[in-house]
Amino acid sequence: MQLVSESRDGRAGIGRLLEPASVAIIGASDDPGRIGGRPLRYLLQEGFRGAVYPVNPNRQTVQGQKAYARVSDLPQAVDCALIAVPAKLVAGALEDCVAAGVKSAIVFSSGFAEVAGEGTALQAEIASIARRSGMRVLGPNCLGVLSFSSRFFATFSSSGDQQGYPQAGPVAIISQSGAYGTHLYMVARNWGLGVSHVITTGNECDVDVAECIGWAAACEDVKVIAAYAEGIKDGPALIRSLEKARANRKPVVFMKVGRSAEGAAAAASHTASLAGSDEIYDAVFRQYGVHRADTTEQMLDAVYACTAGIFPQSRRIGLVTISGGVGVQMADHAKKAGLDVAPMPAAAQKKLKAKLPFASALNPVDTTAQFLNDMSLVRENFTIMLKDGGYGTAVAFLTMAAASRFVIEPLLAELRLIREQFPDRLLILSLLGPPEVVARYRDAGYLTFEDPCRAIDAAAAVVRFGESFARVSSGRDDGALLDSTSVPRIPARSLSEWESRELLAGAGVPLVQAVLARSPEEAAKAAAAFGAPVAMKISAGEIAHKTEIGGVALNVSAADAGQTYDTLMGRAAKSVPSAKPDGVIVAPMVTGGVETILGAQVDPVFGPAVMFGMGGVFAEVFRDVAFRLAPVSKEEALAMIAETRGAALLAGARGRPVADVDALAGAIVALSRLAACCGDQLSSIDLNPFVVLPEGKGAVALDCLAVPKDVES
Repeated sequence: MQLVSESRDGRAGIGRLLEPASVAIIGASDDPGRIGGRPLRYLLQEGFRGAVYPVNPNRQTVQGQKAYARVSDLPQAVDCALIAVPAKLVAGALEDCVAAGVKSAIVFSSGFAEVAGEGTALQAEIASIARRSGMRVLGPNCLGVLSFSSRFFATFSSSGDQQGYPQAGPVAIISQSGAYGTHLYMVARNWGLGVSHVITTGNECDVDVAECIGWAAACEDVKVIAAYAEGIKDGPALIRSLEKARANRKPVVFMKVGRSAEGAAAAASHTASLAGSDEIYDAVFRQYGVHRADTTEQMLDAVYACTAGIFPQSRRIGLVTISGGVGVQMADHAKKAGLDVAPMPAAAQKKLKAKLPFASALNPVDTTAQFLNDMSLVRENFTIMLKDGGYGTAVAFLTMAAASRFVIEPLLAELRLIREQFPDRLLILSLLGPPEVVARYRDAGYLTFEDPCRAIDAAAAVVRFGESFARVSSGRDDGALLDSTSVPRIPARSLSEWESRELLAGAGVPLVQAVLARSPEEAAKAAAAFGAPVAMKISAGEIAHKTEIGGVALNVSAADAGQTYDTLMGRAAKSVPSAKPDGVIVAPMVTGGVETILGAQVDPVFGPAVMFGMGGVFAEVFRDVAFRLAPVSKEEALAMIAETRGAALLAGARGRPVADVDALAGAIVALSRLAACCGDQLSSIDLNPFVVLPEGKGAVALDCLAVPKDVES
């Protein structure tokens, strides 16, 4: 067992909390079914090798063990104390632990911030104790910890009541919700999926999901991490942990709930968490190679597939089937999952056809039921597919045929030869049979699924991990940040469009040429200089939404520019008497190109983020947008563009000219750097529309607005 001794904010790591050598149970009960009784029973019956001390001032013994009246009476300073007393007594119990030299504590008790009111104050008090003393505290309102390798079962969950706890496996489960964390464990157990740890964090007054992911990422017993959270309070800490997991090739499968407004409200009431912007969570998971699951089935399918420890970097998937119809279904689903169902090379098809003249040799490869007569066809098909076809992953639909007593042994023998020849390829079997038969294939080291589409989804998750591990970089471009002396100072007040333009232009964001006119004569002169119809807009910090007051005029001629100036100023004075306009912005009309939208916002959890989307209804109605944490590299900016559905418009769909995507990516990079440098001063930036002109002609913002921090737009 590798224990982590890293510090967080100057305090000790959480190794002694999760893998203690000695434990005290404060509020220990003689009743093995009560909250204070279950953990003692588990520790005694499941083989915990450390010292266990029940603390109960009203009893001489608890469950046959000597009891102590106070934690200060213990014969040694213990690594961890389990707290099972009413909420109002928790702070006092923790203070006693601090005085007795206890290193960490797990607080089962509820009645804290999740119920608001007085509970919030009680939680703040125990958080203060943790910070002041350096003692690490898990909870409150948590279901504790299960560590299968050390047999440390510090929980009041009923998960060990029926069959006890099995030996350790490769999967760490980390969950804010205790009930869901132990539910996930029980489902995994029923699947035969081994678990190393279950860590439930509850209200997270101190230790949180982010820190636990970091611990698991460095723990040699853990191969895959399954995480559940309603909200993350420390975004940078989560990012550091995800970076560590990726560097150590530990897949993280994450279920982050609170996508909807209703779900976010429920999360806040349940664990007093800030759900945060769901789009930003998506961006974080995408940048740091996390697979996001929406259901328990999706989570465990991906986790299970990752336990094979094979992470192909190619999206090419080979499909083998004994049913042509199911093969079509598999191909459709693989395409939907983002995998490449490329046909077999012509030479490989010819080889297969020579073996099976009546079968399809494209991809999927249809063996038909002929393989029952000649089992070597299975090996022939896989060998040609993996060697000549170059597929990194193969999924075979064998259904109940694989469970025939006449098939099991010869099929396993053929499969073993395939695995020996291609140890770096991911092989998944879709088969159906009695549990003991399926166990034969699993025990032989093969991933098995009943549903071939679930097998393909799991394969897609594993492939994405392979791509992420190969890539390593998150796509953030921290080396390009300005030094502190070059960061612009933004006034803490509403900015006009012209002031916003100056801020953006200074950061290298491309904007349409413009002049700020302060008189009708200057407006007319600017319009004449541009030599074409112009756009004219009022510029005032007090008027963020110019169109609502008629503050924008389009296709204005030079002859009409002076009068239009007076009209716009008059409308501003009438609609917003308190406004003090800079003047009127005069800019040439821009025609052609593709309208997009760029933006930046400062997320309360993760900090500055940049956004790209298609303009008009694409952004407003379909939310066809992509987010990333700022700053981003150009490579990551191009990836943002590519993942939107509207990217086809930029590529020249429906006869349009190919757009200047390179210039667009450069603008995203420049905007992201500004957002990252000025994140402590900004609330948001909008560039809408941002027009991407034909290739080689650039891209420009036609309108922009920067909103400083704590200023209503």
